[in-house]
Amino acid sequence: MSINKDQVEGRVKEAAGKVQEQAGKMTGSTKQQVQGGIKEATGKAQATYGDVKSDVHDANKEAEKADREASKQQQHR
Repeated sequence: MSINKDQVEGRVKEAAGKVQEQAGKMTGSTKQQVQGGIKEATGKAQATYGDVKSDVHDANKEAEKADREASKQQQHR
């Protein structure tokens, strides 16, 4: 499994959002809670996008490998 920029940045944003949301709860700041929740959701979406992008990349690599193997087998016939 490959790791890409969106996975890393998304998970960092998600964690930062959780921290900001908790800080808002501790200080009684509704604004910080909401902003943290938004940052967390945005980060989670970005990380999910990165996961899908990685899965597609890995699937393409596997398909290319299978194509090469099929070509080799066909050449030997």
